[in-house]
Amino acid sequence: MLTIRLHPDPILRAPCAPVTGDVTDLARDMLAAMYAAPGRGLAAPQVGRALRLFVMDCTWKEGLPDPRVFVNPVVTGRAGRQVNTEGCLSIPDTPRRVARAARVTLAFDAAGGRRSETFTGFAAACVLHEMDHLDGVLILDHPEVADPC
Repeated sequence: MLTIRLHPDPILRAPCAPVTGDVTDLARDMLAAMYAAPGRGLAAPQVGRALRLFVMDCTWKEGLPDPRVFVNPVVTGRAGRQVNTEGCLSIPDTPRRVARAARVTLAFDAAGGRRSETFTGFAAACVLHEMDHLDGVLILDHPEVADPC
């Protein structure tokens, strides 16, 4: 099982390099670590690899598993605004209210070539959270949004 690195481990602040080889085994192991944690997303730097790779499954806790792997992802569009309370496996027990785009389009490498997909709502927030990790950005770097109540 992969070990999830905790803040302030320096690799969490390192910009990640593009993936150039086969990461099938790493992605499988990352999904296993994410589910065991239990989280909804996990980026390669969180397991000690400075690579542009993350895994995500936003719906498994609701009984709708949808494991996803994103290699060399790039945000190509974003729209709207939403605020969610986010947690991070590398910063346990430190939830933070973060404002992010409500709609995100992501280009990434997949079997058969490059593809693009659009995410909305909670899935968009998950994508952007994991994308931040690939650039060395943590939820602690975002201004905390006050609770409207």
